[in-house]
Amino acid sequence: MTRLTGHQNLEAMKAGMFLRKVKSRTWKRQRHYKLQEDSYIVSAFFSVSISDVEAVRAGHQSEALLSVADEFPADRCFTLVFRGRRGNLDLVAESTKEAQAWIQGIGALMENMENMDESTKLDQWISDWFSKADLNKDGRINFKEAKKLLKMMNVDMNEEHASSLFKMADKSKSETLEDQEFVEFYKMLTERAEVLDLFQDYSSDGQSLSQCDLEEFLREEQLEGEGSYEHALQLIDRYEPSDTARMNHMMSVDGFLMYLTSPEGSIFNPERQDLFQDMSQPLAHYYISSSHNTYLMEDQLKGPSSVEAYIQALKRGCRCVEVDCWNGSNGEPVVYHGHTLTSKILLKDVITTIANYAFKASEYPLIVSIENHCSIEQQEVMARYFRDILGDMLLTNTADSSELPSPEALKRKILLKGKKFENESENPTGEVSDEDEAAEMNKDSPVTESPPTNGKVPKLQQNLCKELSDLIFCKSVHFHSFEHSRTSAKPNEMSSFSESKARKYSKEAGSDFVLHNTRQLTRVYPSGMRTDSSNYCPVDMWNMGCQIVALNFQTAGMEMDLNDGLFTQNGCSGYILKPEILCKRERLFNPEKRDDYHPLLFYVISGQQLPKVKQKAWFIVDPLVRVEIFGVPLDQAKQETKHIDNNGFNPLWNETLQFTIHTPELALVRFVVEDYDKASRNDFIGQYTIPFTSIQPGYRHVHLLSKDGTSIHPSSIYVHIKITEQ
Repeated sequence: MTRLTGHQNLEAMKAGMFLRKVKSRTWKRQRHYKLQEDSYIVSAFFSVSISDVEAVRAGHQSEALLSVADEFPADRCFTLVFRGRRGNLDLVAESTKEAQAWIQGIGALMENMENMDESTKLDQWISDWFSKADLNKDGRINFKEAKKLLKMMNVDMNEEHASSLFKMADKSKSETLEDQEFVEFYKMLTERAEVLDLFQDYSSDGQSLSQCDLEEFLREEQLEGEGSYEHALQLIDRYEPSDTARMNHMMSVDGFLMYLTSPEGSIFNPERQDLFQDMSQPLAHYYISSSHNTYLMEDQLKGPSSVEAYIQALKRGCRCVEVDCWNGSNGEPVVYHGHTLTSKILLKDVITTIANYAFKASEYPLIVSIENHCSIEQQEVMARYFRDILGDMLLTNTADSSELPSPEALKRKILLKGKKFENESENPTGEVSDEDEAAEMNKDSPVTESPPTNGKVPKLQQNLCKELSDLIFCKSVHFHSFEHSRTSAKPNEMSSFSESKARKYSKEAGSDFVLHNTRQLTRVYPSGMRTDSSNYCPVDMWNMGCQIVALNFQTAGMEMDLNDGLFTQNGCSGYILKPEILCKRERLFNPEKRDDYHPLLFYVISGQQLPKVKQKAWFIVDPLVRVEIFGVPLDQAKQETKHIDNNGFNPLWNETLQFTIHTPELALVRFVVEDYDKASRNDFIGQYTIPFTSIQPGYRHVHLLSKDGTSIHPSSIYVHIKITEQ
């Protein structure tokens, strides 16, 4: 077989070809797909940018393609995986050669995009818009078309000013702009006066920043300490586009803007991006990124179950997934939300997926929380699958110890959580944990705050297979009281609480709850009433030191923004060391009695290239910025700027928002940009959430994320941050 070269791959994709789209064994449709010049893949009912593609999987690597494996060979099949929560696209080519053209071609385009610097990415973004406006594909647009395009890009400009800039950019005097001329026109139109003012404040000659000028800026404004002189030279080498300026250790305004919009100039402290925390403390000392009913793609009643949901959660750094096991036909256990219309998937497929993806995003231990509803016979099958498929990854050693092992000690290990026998001689029955949402709905089960007077703990009886029990590391136990737990609980015992029960304990016995969580793992899950897969706010649970705060990962919104914000730090490992105040057993944490505090000033300056919320050519957003503080009750607050009429392009707010933070270790800051609407609810434009302790002070860009948590480059807001200590 002759292999297509990289160039031939792209040419074949641009020419287009028929591919079979597969949704299931019975749903297969032929569609014509082609690659456009603007790096969009399109068909009659479909359009996606290469920048939205996260991965290309070759072969039968999806449920839909596995279902047609007997009909189409693996070397003709491939799957496009998209960023965020967008569903995958499963395709079958007419030949192996055509499949390879798409797999290799898309891979090459993705690699090219990964390697672009910020300046090239911006040029590419502008060029993509130009291609959309160039309807007759002659590589030129006139002023009327340029105005229409700017409206599409969320720009409402002064026509006279835009016209004079258009003429300046029209070097050929043809009254039209070519691609690169339009890029120059756009850059002139979007000149950042607020950045130029700051640049000139520190420039000795008003034209450039010397190494000393830049050092002064880094020290005075960005609050960098020792090493700022050397850092200034590194920034010049990294971001200055002019070779001459670079050789003379100078930075132009273009280089200064490139630094400010780079990851180094962002609000997120790069020192906290990689693994920086001590990973050798007991598991109970860490927040653990956790998913609820991981198998579900949509709601809790009738939506699909899929192994893809496990892949998505694990790729996001999730370190605790849930598997609800029920008896299936032909002796095969299945996973689904019992007593509902959600679809069923085979347990062995779930375990295989977990084995394949467990440690792709993080090497730290993965907890698999088992809700076991199977017969003894099918539990034996479960045990065999866990043992055979997970192999050496499965941790079965539950040696007695006074405390849980550390994430470091458990690297690349999978821990099963579920019902377990107390000892070898125990009757074949096991304790049923509180985690079954059916139990939560049973209002006849009173919550007792004290253990039974006879000292014996009553058990709900359910048959349990010894082979499965032997594989369990974290034993699910019913919670009786904090006193009972303090005197009797073993380190590997874990209780699960519904959100309402956890909230009740935090209000009635907060200090006891915090103390409990210094020793034991606690899992919190959403109320069974949340049939739409909505989420509760995880912050209240984190404040109590609860480690496994399980959320519906498939549901975008503020709650998942907070989860993503917390777990973005520490190398996206899925483990965050709890603040010392929540790990000390001898000194109980009381958030209401902190006498030190941190005044926090956000001077919200401007926004850049905000996306449209309605794809109508004439529609332009009226953006406002809201800053929300989440943390202990004393710190919770929100403030917002005024809205700016008709400007999603370069709105200027120049407003100060002021907060007081008493417990910075537990505070998360969420920036939300919305389109103001006086008649109805504001529309969401973008957001960014960051732990307070990961904020870099000074002049910073906040790079906005979509509702799905994916980048909407180059959209950002420009802020000046001051944090002082009292």
